[in-house]
Amino acid sequence: MQAVPAHQVPAGPLAVRWIEYEVGELQAGVVGHARVELENAGEAQWREVFASYHWLDDLGNPIHWDGLRTPLPPLASGDRTTAELEILGLIPPGRYRLAFDLVLEGRYWLSEIGNELLPVDLEVVRRDASGAVAHLPADVEPAPDWHELARAAHEEGYAAVGGSLDAGRRRDLAAYRPGGGRNPAFTEPLVCPSLLPPLAPNCEVAGLPAWRPETDRPWLYEPSIYDARITARLRSDRRRG
Repeated sequence: MQAVPAHQVPAGPLAVRWIEYEVGELQAGVVGHARVELENAGEAQWREVFASYHWLDDLGNPIHWDGLRTPLPPLASGDRTTAELEILGLIPPGRYRLAFDLVLEGRYWLSEIGNELLPVDLEVVRRDASGAVAHLPADVEPAPDWHELARAAHEEGYAAVGGSLDAGRRRDLAAYRPGGGRNPAFTEPLVCPSLLPPLAPNCEVAGLPAWRPETDRPWLYEPSIYDARITARLRSDRRRG
């Protein structure tokens, strides 16, 4: 654990004193872990207080403000606890500032009422893409750079990567026609995708393997990207079919 230098704690009912912290390796798009020891330095007992975090740039500007929540036990004034936090690695990988904070859900962050954040400068590393599986049937021919581009997208942080498909005039595959760039809000299933386990094709589009999000929070457990620059084509016999 890394000790936190002495810092000013505001007087009042709600105040936090940061004691120590430890942050494990964080991969882009992957849930990692951190440990923070803290003290209730205010006058009021803590009830329904959550530990969380923000992602900031090196100037302290917010990049992503609402981190995952970790409930804290009720703490009387002067009590300490160690919180085990889940941290979602930011996409894309790079150098960021991870700032720990506490929140009373639906009311305010403690940093908004005079408390200091606990900032940690760190590197979010590339996601491990070594286990990626390309779900390309024999009648689908990928472009020469298909695997390279798919791997780069996985390393950027995405668990599911899909691209465009040249299927001629087939209307059932019109949504996948080549052209354009990235679309993280693509609403169709990813056809012939590259997936990191445990993800696997869970549906079909025109008889081809496809994947669609299975959770109500895909950004957390199944971050995905559609990139029309990752191209493949149906072979001529399949087009006639």
